[in-house]
Amino acid sequence: MKKKKSRVRINKLFVGIFFFMFLCAITKLSYVALSPNVDGLDLTSFAENRNTTIQTLYASRGNIYDVNGEVLAKNVNSYTLIAYLSESRTTDLNNPKHVVNKEATAQALSEVLDMDYDYVLSRLNVEGAYQVEFGVQGRDLSENKKAEIEALDLDGIGFISGTKRYYKQGRAASYIIGYARTNEAGEIVGEMGIESYYNDELKGKDGETMYQKDAYGYQMGEAYYTIDPVSGSNIYLTLDSQIQLILEDAINKLEENNKFAWATFTVMNANTGAIVGSASSPDFNPNTLEGLTNYVNPLVGYTYEPGSTMKIFSWLAAMENGVYDGKEEFMSGSIEVAGAKIYDFNNAGWGKINYDTGFAYSSNVGATNLALKLEAKEKGLLKEFYESLGFGSKTEIELPGEESGVLRLTYESEIATASFGQGITTTPIQTLQALSILTNDGVMLKPYIVDKIIGEDGKITYEGKRKELGRKVSSESIKKMRELMYDVVYNGLSTIWQPENVTLAGKTGTAQIASPTGGYLTGSTNYIRSFAGIFPYEDPEYIIYVSVKQIDGGASAVARVVTDAVESIANYANITNTKSDVDLSKIIELSNYMSSDVEATINELKKLNLVGIKIGNGNIIINQYPLKNTKVLAGSKVFILTNNEEYTMPNITGWSSSEVMSFCNLIGLKFKFTGYGVVKSFNLPVGEMIDLSKTLEITLEVE
Repeated sequence: MKKKKSRVRINKLFVGIFFFMFLCAITKLSYVALSPNVDGLDLTSFAENRNTTIQTLYASRGNIYDVNGEVLAKNVNSYTLIAYLSESRTTDLNNPKHVVNKEATAQALSEVLDMDYDYVLSRLNVEGAYQVEFGVQGRDLSENKKAEIEALDLDGIGFISGTKRYYKQGRAASYIIGYARTNEAGEIVGEMGIESYYNDELKGKDGETMYQKDAYGYQMGEAYYTIDPVSGSNIYLTLDSQIQLILEDAINKLEENNKFAWATFTVMNANTGAIVGSASSPDFNPNTLEGLTNYVNPLVGYTYEPGSTMKIFSWLAAMENGVYDGKEEFMSGSIEVAGAKIYDFNNAGWGKINYDTGFAYSSNVGATNLALKLEAKEKGLLKEFYESLGFGSKTEIELPGEESGVLRLTYESEIATASFGQGITTTPIQTLQALSILTNDGVMLKPYIVDKIIGEDGKITYEGKRKELGRKVSSESIKKMRELMYDVVYNGLSTIWQPENVTLAGKTGTAQIASPTGGYLTGSTNYIRSFAGIFPYEDPEYIIYVSVKQIDGGASAVARVVTDAVESIANYANITNTKSDVDLSKIIELSNYMSSDVEATINELKKLNLVGIKIGNGNIIINQYPLKNTKVLAGSKVFILTNNEEYTMPNITGWSSSEVMSFCNLIGLKFKFTGYGVVKSFNLPVGEMIDLSKTLEITLEVE
């Protein structure tokens, strides 16, 4: 019996122990279920993190090039500066991994980054922070700046790697190329210009990878799968960097001695419709967005009353509809239409003149007479003709933000004023499209700005080319109009538009500016002055269109820089008609010096009687200007950019403004001109390292 009682006691003890352990287990499970943190581990976070995750692998964005393969936009490595503040990173006091001496670190960083010392120190004193960044000035750092900071050997300083968009030629064609920025998700997105219009093609196709991650977010083991990203396509524009810089130089020269609201200057290939250059002011720096106050691209988005350049098309309308006799005379000066008087620009006119002369003198009365003749023959003929040339409609060029303009030709007064470009609005690209009939025997061409798009596999996925929009005018009318435009420049009132080395035919425009309160603004500067032209006259290769709003220097100031630009383009394209005046032995065609040894190239240029300007202290050439195949005269400067960004200031006394521009554009230095002529003085010290955050201020003076 005692054995039985003992066994019962043992069984009860076993049951009690089991029950106690069970209660403990239940208690522990309840604690785990209810508590977010157990033994220092955040279980909620652990449960969330110990899952599969899909990470986006961003594709490399494609480059943008000019028609000759010169890089206009590309991705470059960039870095964000960070400072580790948590002492927990340091396990060896002899090798600290956090910022120890905050004052000394702040002093060193503020000097290298040109930042305020107190601001840097305040970032290093953020309480409880594991790591900190340093705002805008601590982001998008270049490889050289990163290396400069690393050379300081500061404790607790690190970098986050990334990429950014880099625009090699700075402000040049900024509204055409546009810009792209990294968004919050880390993706580079186009926000303007070609970058925006072709964002999908440039961005490529993102990939992804799926993997298991641990409680701390790190990958565990092999990825379940990875889909590699497909790099974006490369886009080649029709822009020619050489012509583009000529136009940029022209706009800069215009700004030197004149004030104006805005200016546009565009050149189109006369035989294809390709836009080979387009400059405007104001512009902006796509690398920093400095100067960006207006998001409208002047080439396609500015709408304004075009003025007398429209007489090209109203005269053609009269010719095509059989109401034009160039020898027929009319009384110039003024004409009354619908109870209002229309005057020639000089009010008095030139007495009785014929319609051929009326075009050369830009007679508003002559244009009005022709418009009324058209209306008498059949209502709406002038508007119909304008519309056939694309006015009032978008050209659909490959650029965002294009406007249509407005054609108001309902009443007799509107028809009259429209004949000389008032009361209607057009865009520069519409005018260029319409002008293409002059160089293609009456056939209109569609303008375009993309030469080709090349996919990641190297295959051409799109190719821009000449596209005919139909015959608009007869050969006879085109021949007559080109003769009239020649007379404007060489026998009319616009002889200031004559270049020295090529024959330019064209038509000027002086449009009043509509007042927001009704009517037109008054005053000598309240006009939009423009010029439409073709050259060489004998066999046109280029069409130009320039327009400037509210310039204080008048038409002569515009003519001076435009004719200089035309001369430069004619020299570059080797289409001058004064070749006999030039010693052909002094014309040198530049080779490709990229990746060549600097000193050997300088010596080669010297033998060719050219002046090599070395930029940077490197030994390998990474860029040159002018570009390969460019024809230059003996004695010209050739800028050689080396593989070292330590730029010292050369003595630029006597340099032309275009030479200064070339130098500044190659290194990304901001500049400002005062005066006109060649360099007389400048503010940066010769022989010292150039601080690219400063502005080179140049005083020009006529020799």
